[in-house]
Amino acid sequence: MTKERDGGSSGNEELIDEQKPVNETTKRAKPLTNGFIPKLKGKKVVIRLVSGGQPVTGTIEGYNPYEILLQTAKGQVLVFKHAIATIEAVDEPKGFKIER
Repeated sequence: MTKERDGGSSGNEELIDEQKPVNETTKRAKPLTNGFIPKLKGKKVVIRLVSGGQPVTGTIEGYNPYEILLQTAKGQVLVFKHAIATIEAVDEPKGFKIER
């Protein structure tokens, strides 16, 4: 099995196995959550954390690639996405459809 460097002069060239074709799906898998959180913005949700404990209930005010900002009954709460086990919409948003 030989490997060759994909053309380019930066130090970060991608190694390609000649016997296995590289396609866009294997190089960059599209995250399943791409449209999920934007559709929930402004909606009431229940977030369960990986660590367990009480679920966090509130309205999604904003988000970025690492965090979700919730408005709860006790004020704003910043939840890190890596700590989230599940997100459940309390009221299903209009037009929400899981794409498969």
